[in-house]
Amino acid sequence: MVKIPGDISWPIVGNIIYCLKSPVELFRYVRLVFKKYGPIYQMHAINCQTVGIVDPKLVEIILSSPRYNEKYIPYNFLKPWLNEGLLVSNGKKWFHRRKLLTPAFHFNILKRFTMTFTEKTQIFLQLLEKQVSEERVNIIPLITSTTLEIMCETAMGTLMQDDMKSVANKYWKAIEIIGLSVFNRLRNPLIHSNIIYQLTNNAKTQNKALADVHFFTTRIIQERRNFLKYNNINTFGDSKDYGKKGNVAMLDLLLQNQKIGNIDDAGVKEEVDTFMFEGHDTTAQAIIYLLMLIANETTAQNKIYEEMKYIFGDSQRTPTMEDLLNMKYLECCIKESLRLYPSVPIIMRYLKEETTLGDYVLPSNTHVHIPIYDLHRREDIYPEPESFIPERFLLENIAKRHPYAYIPFSAGSRNCIGQKFAMLEMKTLVSSLLRRFRLEAVTKPSDLMFRTDIILRTEGNPIYVKFHKRE
Repeated sequence: MVKIPGDISWPIVGNIIYCLKSPVELFRYVRLVFKKYGPIYQMHAINCQTVGIVDPKLVEIILSSPRYNEKYIPYNFLKPWLNEGLLVSNGKKWFHRRKLLTPAFHFNILKRFTMTFTEKTQIFLQLLEKQVSEERVNIIPLITSTTLEIMCETAMGTLMQDDMKSVANKYWKAIEIIGLSVFNRLRNPLIHSNIIYQLTNNAKTQNKALADVHFFTTRIIQERRNFLKYNNINTFGDSKDYGKKGNVAMLDLLLQNQKIGNIDDAGVKEEVDTFMFEGHDTTAQAIIYLLMLIANETTAQNKIYEEMKYIFGDSQRTPTMEDLLNMKYLECCIKESLRLYPSVPIIMRYLKEETTLGDYVLPSNTHVHIPIYDLHRREDIYPEPESFIPERFLLENIAKRHPYAYIPFSAGSRNCIGQKFAMLEMKTLVSSLLRRFRLEAVTKPSDLMFRTDIILRTEGNPIYVKFHKRE
């Protein structure tokens, strides 16, 4: 068997010195490790043995087999926030929850959500109208607040009234704080223990943020309970139309299953916490990077606009589900943007037993990390990997690649349950935006400075775009 390459590992402490780098420095370091050692490499910090994999064939072995479904570090550090929701849970609990929640993302239910996607997009466009004269617009807060409202009104069935918006602002700022807190804990094995961690300033900062996050999601659950009770709605999808809040919500499915004993109150809360985070933050980041890229790529922007003209003509009507499914070039652009900037840049699995991967043997208790960011930049798979080339995702080109060479939504049985929801939401917002505005580049890809985080975020300056009203 072949030895797995990696940097020099010192006795006991391993490579811990590299883990003490800043979030930005560590992000850059992991990129250099991949370039230096290739498709598989190892790192070691005290009691944590980690192997990185960017070979699609090996990635498929890990992600496609139920044997390797287990998650441990860093997901266990998310438990104070998400408890054992779908992202964090393992074994029978994960299987039961996945099966329970799948009906909430059925095609017919997603079709009903398009009206909310459109309504929130129109409000977003009205806000942009007021900023057209600005030399540059920071798109991060605009996009984040829009995707958060969409998630509240679709999956949670709860309107974002004015009194909720200030709470929502605290919520998404708190999420960023939690992400940094998790990173700070991950890079220091000395505070992996819960008992020791709770004595640190990092834990105190995280606990304050957790209070804001849980206050918001508890409020959402209570709002929906009150609505269902007031309208005497007892079954998931009971009414075809019961007003503004009448979407068939994922939260309704949870509350219905609570009544029949399939899930308890804590279970409802942990899944709401999980989906509020995954459903708005990852999509927001995807849209932010996509708009930045489109602003920089005039040819692609013009092709998207021509596709919209072909679908809509001179009509100002809102998109239907059929329209969204016909946006083939826009879909290629979204996929290429997610290749370059996957919202979740790394995923991990925990191997309890000794495992053979090709020519390599991984010892028991190994943490396998799959850096999607690097997998998507393999030059032998994606020539000119730093270039934005949407045509990579034409069907004939997709067929030439290994199916696990592109995994922005993960893959296998633990893939993202809401990926179709996210794609429809992104298409609705971006297509409507480009029908009304032309985008001009301000922030360039070369300006982006990434940090190590649970979501692919930039450090330093916001991401700016200039908008021009179309005649």
